[in-house]
Amino acid sequence: MFKILGALTGFFALGFLGGILGFLIGSLIDRFNVAGAGGMNPLSAARRQSVFLETVFILMGKLAKADGRVSENEVAHVEQFMRQLGMTSEHRLKAIELFKRGASPTFDIQPKLTEFMAVCGFSSNLRQMLLVYLISVGLSDGQLNTAESRLLKNIAGHLGYSRMEFDRLLDMVVNQMHFAGGQTTSSADKLEDAYKALGVTRDSSDKEIKRAYRKLMSQYHPDKLMGQGLPEDMISVATEQAKEVQTAYDLIKKHREQNSTSA
Repeated sequence: MFKILGALTGFFALGFLGGILGFLIGSLIDRFNVAGAGGMNPLSAARRQSVFLETVFILMGKLAKADGRVSENEVAHVEQFMRQLGMTSEHRLKAIELFKRGASPTFDIQPKLTEFMAVCGFSSNLRQMLLVYLISVGLSDGQLNTAESRLLKNIAGHLGYSRMEFDRLLDMVVNQMHFAGGQTTSSADKLEDAYKALGVTRDSSDKEIKRAYRKLMSQYHPDKLMGQGLPEDMISVATEQAKEVQTAYDLIKKHREQNSTSA
């Protein structure tokens, strides 16, 4: 939008060359608005991507070992996660090494969390995506046990989440997972899951529901996440989350439109 306004303003003020200059300046502004603070610095983005990846796999290892043993389901989930990212053999070996490091009983995650907050903590989207990935690992065997729940709440606290905020995010992610693969059955239970997936209730207005939906879709926006430092390989995972949110929203919207028509 700004590149068009910049081009027009520059053209009318300074002619053809002014239009080109205005277009370039507007393009930079558009890029900054999508990417967020720091998104225009490729060196900073590379640093954030590296720290994000390291933190994800180290904490996945710590979470998997939280109850004293790494289950087969948890290993399978992490392997599936790496396949979904399309990692090269070299990167897979690095990720496995990080996972094993985190799973070590003597490994202290506090320095890694401190580093993550220093490099990536400015972005609420990156902090949320980190928790979303970890929650999905914790739920890989069907539910969170006491040790996993305690560790996740501890990590969330270091990321700036209150207990209430974390519980709300957990409830949303759990219910978003119910819509994996684009499931669209409109049973009463499924509809209730859809409301929870968006963090709203049946009593919420259409406007409130649309606002919640747009906020979630913005949080999972590929360009914004990449600009803020999410590794490109991980965009596919965020895209799947966005599809689940879209499916849940479509179900709510369809149900409300049907009720409105029949009223």
